[in-house]
Amino acid sequence: MKIGDKVRFLSSVGGGIVARINGNMAYVVDEDGFETPSLVKELVVVGEGTVPSFKPNDKTDKIETKTKEIVFAEPEPEYVPEEVEGGDKINVLLAYEPVDIQRLSTTTFDTYLVNDSNYYLNFTYLTRDDDSAMWTCRHINTVEPNTQLFLGELLREDISKIGHVTLQMIAYKKGKDFEVKPAINVELRIDVTKFFKLHCFTDNMYFDNRVLAFDIVKGDVARGESDDLKVKKEELRAASQDAYQMSDDTRFKSAMREKRLGERQTRKVKQKPAEKRGEIIVVDLHIQELVDNTRGLSNADMLNLQVDRFRQIMDENIKNHGQKIIFIHGKGEGVLRNALLKELNYRYKGHDVQDASFREYGFGATQVKIK
Repeated sequence: MKIGDKVRFLSSVGGGIVARINGNMAYVVDEDGFETPSLVKELVVVGEGTVPSFKPNDKTDKIETKTKEIVFAEPEPEYVPEEVEGGDKINVLLAYEPVDIQRLSTTTFDTYLVNDSNYYLNFTYLTRDDDSAMWTCRHINTVEPNTQLFLGELLREDISKIGHVTLQMIAYKKGKDFEVKPAINVELRIDVTKFFKLHCFTDNMYFDNRVLAFDIVKGDVARGESDDLKVKKEELRAASQDAYQMSDDTRFKSAMREKRLGERQTRKVKQKPAEKRGEIIVVDLHIQELVDNTRGLSNADMLNLQVDRFRQIMDENIKNHGQKIIFIHGKGEGVLRNALLKELNYRYKGHDVQDASFREYGFGATQVKIK
């Protein structure tokens, strides 16, 4: 390849005349006079042309070229949503709106997440059916303040797969100071038969049509959150405000650690013996039956205490073949019941398991017969 060769670009459209060569770089001038640098190996010679004219008396042998003026667009200002009065309390609603409410047996449903607050919410929307312990992630997104977000279409054949719904959320504001909200993790048990019952769809302030709606967070309080957990959050918020006045962060952390240890030391686990009714052992796993108070306990802490009590009773009776044990766990969201069934499927396999008599123990009890 030499100066004056007519070339084409291999990796793009166009070409021109080689005006100069510098090492492995060639400088190609097109018919409009614009110079384009390119690797020699990226060019192919297609003929001979006329070398572009030089400037008169130009002793540096530079090619006369033209330059294009590049104009950069001004960046658009970032959208800042307008805050509403009272919007610093988070309210979140999950809703299913039928496309054709007159044909519930065949219609599909539009799924919406409503964010009634001045906060942005980063969230994940997870579902699973009653027969599976594994979750499916259906949506990950950010919903803007005071907005409802379309999460997708729910098909009729997928209704049975959403018996359990989990929403995980982090709240924040952009471009301004704000009060930090605790991370939100709500597991919701949905009776899927409601999708086929007209009276379960009701008017809602956020929708023009009737919907099947579930409150996830109301006034900063997550669904299913206990009063003791609300107290704990308020205490932590107050402690954080007090810590702002401290110059020594280590002292604050130490004080909080001592406070938590003190709460754990003063909490006494009730050693209530299992009740015997004839030949049947009855064990009440409600948390108030296991500890004097739940202050400072998270939902996970309470669940662990309940499962530990279940294991204790099972281990004490594991050799008592034929022994019947009734575990009263309550109906609730089914979290404790599922945890017990998992234990019976993996740790205590082979025993007879069934729902206990609802007439005698209510709907939230499981019977285990030791084999």
